[in-house]
Amino acid sequence: MDAAGGIGVVGTGACVPERVVSNAEVAARCGVSAAWIEARTGVRERHQAAGGEAASDLAAEAVRRAVKDAGISVEDVGLLVLATSTPDELGPSTACRVQALLGAERAVAFDVAAACTGWLFGARVAHDYLAADAVWREGARYAVVVGVEVYSRFLNPSDRATSVLFADGAAATVLGPSSGGFQPIWLGSDGNAAGDVLIPAGGSRRPASQDTLAGLEHTVHMDGRAVRDFILDIFDVAAGEALRRAGLQRSGVDLVVTHQPNPALLRKAAADAGFRDEQVVVTGDEVGNIGAASLPYALTRAVASGRVRPGGRLLLVGFGAGVTWGSTVLTWARDEEVVA
Repeated sequence: MDAAGGIGVVGTGACVPERVVSNAEVAARCGVSAAWIEARTGVRERHQAAGGEAASDLAAEAVRRAVKDAGISVEDVGLLVLATSTPDELGPSTACRVQALLGAERAVAFDVAAACTGWLFGARVAHDYLAADAVWREGARYAVVVGVEVYSRFLNPSDRATSVLFADGAAATVLGPSSGGFQPIWLGSDGNAAGDVLIPAGGSRRPASQDTLAGLEHTVHMDGRAVRDFILDIFDVAAGEALRRAGLQRSGVDLVVTHQPNPALLRKAAADAGFRDEQVVVTGDEVGNIGAASLPYALTRAVASGRVRPGGRLLLVGFGAGVTWGSTVLTWARDEEVVA
């Protein structure tokens, strides 16, 4: 490991489908106007997977781009963690599908199911995996954590609570030795609120039947008010916990990179938590809510746009169904960079 003892993000990459779906198209299906969607959510457009394009296809391309950005090859990857709520199949893991598409034969591959917080859960697993002495002796110095969703397969087009927000996309990060790295990654869950947002049917409790299909129970159902209240409550708590563990004040954070439920709600949550608008990375306007891919997509876009500087301190905050949440501070440094 690097003398500084850090494990951080050393490569990023994202992939969204080619097809762009406008607010006008969505509005026509759910009985609202395009202006209403943008005013209420801040989302302007989103992407939709092509027929036959699955979560593993988007995820594999995002990983290819992240690996290239890191300057390594898939043979250098010892762990592949995939976060999703919309897998290719109920089993096997979509991570194994991605491993096969990439030819990443050395990678241990599995999924995590923590909804929109999934990337942070995966990052915690990958960080601790890489930190284990046995892994380093085996020479598996890099891990990939990828978030991906193909929500368009699981939406009721007439449900304005969900169809205006959720979309398709993937984003990946390569974790490895860094002169910067993660502060402790704090995670939490409260299963008492599991019913606030879910896909009710298709599992062992309510397997597919004519009744579940007729009732549209294989689509995302969301209690919008409950989810909004949860986000506004947990954002400040999660942000504060990460800052406390890192010994930082809000003014000491360069960027706030979070899950993107929608731009309007994100900006309110961040402002209520005491962050300036210029600190917050917002990408939901261009891609909507892409679930487990939202946070790493925002990170990828921030890096690509030059907003992330060497030595910059990034507050990462996630929250999602389950309900789940997590946060950490990431000090940005690549192999060729030196933290000031």
